[in-house]
Amino acid sequence: MKSVYVINGFLESGKTEFIAYTLAQPYFQTKGTTLLILCEEGEVEYEDELLKKTRTVLELIDEEEEFTPSRLLELEKKHKPDRIIIEYNGMWNFKNMKLPWHWKIDQQITTIDGSTFPMYYTNMRSLLAEMIRNSEMIIFNRCDGIKDLNGYKRNIKAINPKADVIFEDANGEITEILEDDLPYDLKQDTLELDDYGYGIWYLDSMERLDRYIGKTLVFTAMVLKPDGFKKGYFVPGRMAMTCCADDMAFLGYVCEYAGADALNQKDWVKVKATVTKEYWEDYQGEGPVLHAVSVEKTKAPKNEIISFN
Repeated sequence: MKSVYVINGFLESGKTEFIAYTLAQPYFQTKGTTLLILCEEGEVEYEDELLKKTRTVLELIDEEEEFTPSRLLELEKKHKPDRIIIEYNGMWNFKNMKLPWHWKIDQQITTIDGSTFPMYYTNMRSLLAEMIRNSEMIIFNRCDGIKDLNGYKRNIKAINPKADVIFEDANGEITEILEDDLPYDLKQDTLELDDYGYGIWYLDSMERLDRYIGKTLVFTAMVLKPDGFKKGYFVPGRMAMTCCADDMAFLGYVCEYAGADALNQKDWVKVKATVTKEYWEDYQGEGPVLHAVSVEKTKAPKNEIISFN
């Protein structure tokens, strides 16, 4: 199998700078040739000295219809690379990318210009979603002066909960992000979650579960009972629009409740439950497990689908 690294993002999002920096690092200085496939040309260019020093050959494919498995195979035969980096064009829909069968994507990274993110998120959300859906890492650069980085992170996590999100300004990585814009008061022992609050809690608890352990949550949810689920448990949650009307996800964590067998699939309930951190097989490790204090049937909310916008 041929190792492939995909770096995507819109034009001038910092893809070239990131790749050039990576090529220059000692950990990337392995034997053999690196084939760098450039799918668009921006203002920043690769220096010939860097390419020569790192044994990197550059090939340009700037037309989407030319980015085909057969064309890629031609480049592989021509250069016989040990590894391949693709700087993908952000205006090409990522789900249409087709690689030769033996090319394996080892890592996918998306770079985003923090100063233009709101514009792209509003006007080109479907394209952006395809970029980040399978990316292991999302790098926001040029974040100087941006206050709502928490909002940026939530938008990404709604589409790709497992992605590592990194923010950088002119001084480097931003490691401290204040959480004072949460729609509830973490000083309270009981958190009453409205539709928006539930979505924020779900995303925040994936990374900062410890802050919720022992707290009691109150929220309205739909009942999900997967086939073969353990007796005495169900999943209360909400359907959420992660990027567009055609892209939906069910956001919910497992809940222990003695009366779970009496609940029906898609019932609407008002849940009062405490939060713990426990091992659960479906999590493949420890994660949030709710323990119900009470579960009462209720009417469906006015807006059954929650949004993060």
